[in-house]
Amino acid sequence: MPYSGFMRNFAKLLPLGLSMLFLAGCSTTITNMTPSQTQRTTTGLYPFSVAWDCSQQSLVKDSIQAYVLVGTNLYPMQRTPLVRERWETVVPVPADKDILNYQYKFDYQYLTIPNRKSNSLLSNPYQLRILEK
Repeated sequence: MPYSGFMRNFAKLLPLGLSMLFLAGCSTTITNMTPSQTQRTTTGLYPFSVAWDCSQQSLVKDSIQAYVLVGTNLYPMQRTPLVRERWETVVPVPADKDILNYQYKFDYQYLTIPNRKSNSLLSNPYQLRILEK
C-alpha cells in the first residue's frame, strides 16, 4: 500500500520539519545604545543601554534578563517602561580607568516539548572611553 508508506515517511519527517519551522527566521539583533565615549562623572556611574530584537517564535518573552558584563562582573539591567525590548542600567567605573571593555549578556528561556529550556547569548565586545572634562 503506497499510502501507508507515505504516512510512515511523513511521520518520521514531521519532527524534523517542525524543528526547522521553529528555527526558520530566528534572527537576533543586539543594538548597543551606549555611546562609545562620554565625559567623566563625579559619581563614577555610567549609563548603559541596549536593545534586543529576536524573532524566535518559541522564546518566552517574560524570561529574558539582560546584563552588562565587565570582566567577570555582571550588572543586571532593567527593562525600560516605554520601549519593551530595551534595557538600561548604570555601571560603576573606577576613577583611575579611562577605558571600559564590556559586553551584553542575555539569559532567556524557550519552549520545547515537553519542557522549557534555558539559553544565553553574548553580544560583540564594546568599549567605552571616558574623557576628562
